[in-house]
Amino acid sequence: MNRLDVKPTRKGLGELAYESLRDSIVSMELEPGQMVSEFELASQLGVSRTPVREAFRLLMQEEFIDVMPQRGARITLISQRKVEETRFVRECLEVRAFEEVAEQWDNSADKYTRIERQIRLLFQEQEQALQQNESFRFLQLDEDFHRTVIELCGNRTLLNVVTSMRGHLNRVRYLSLQEMGTMANLVREHEAILDAITKNDVHLVEEVLSHHLRRLTVELPRIVELHKGYFTL
Repeated sequence: MNRLDVKPTRKGLGELAYESLRDSIVSMELEPGQMVSEFELASQLGVSRTPVREAFRLLMQEEFIDVMPQRGARITLISQRKVEETRFVRECLEVRAFEEVAEQWDNSADKYTRIERQIRLLFQEQEQALQQNESFRFLQLDEDFHRTVIELCGNRTLLNVVTSMRGHLNRVRYLSLQEMGTMANLVREHEAILDAITKNDVHLVEEVLSHHLRRLTVELPRIVELHKGYFTL
């Protein structure tokens, strides 16, 4: 875990500590079930305990950390029920958002030409992450793709809801990315989703994106079997 940059920034140290710890949880650097202490994490991040305490409060709200009386704090196990519930909600919201983007997409408008170029650069970066087997970097780029499309709806509430619920899914998705061929399949699916959007094919967007998001349901039993100690019902 890297020490935080303490130079003046628009983000407070509490927010930076939260983002750093959240990334460490999603990338399994802090493993499900692992005990953690404010003092040790503050030392690793190079900050006082106050920002870490603030980060803990936010992580508790997201159910990433449990505070256990007389024992300290523990990274939560991955709830299979919560993973499936959040995946279902994400699908309901995100599919409709992508359909709306497909409906309004205009290949003749500079705005959409610029966005398409930006997304295809993301795909190139995903290919690089794939070749270098950088799973967490790939996951971040995956998030960038979905966020970029959703932002086109102009619905900030929708974006915030979808983004906040991805954390629990992303721990499982990170484990899934360790499997051979998973990242390559996701790149192809992303390309198919974008192609459907640029063709204003709303039905195809729904079909391809739903398949893309339901992949996790199919993969979950195998991932649980491989990492039994990380999961709870």
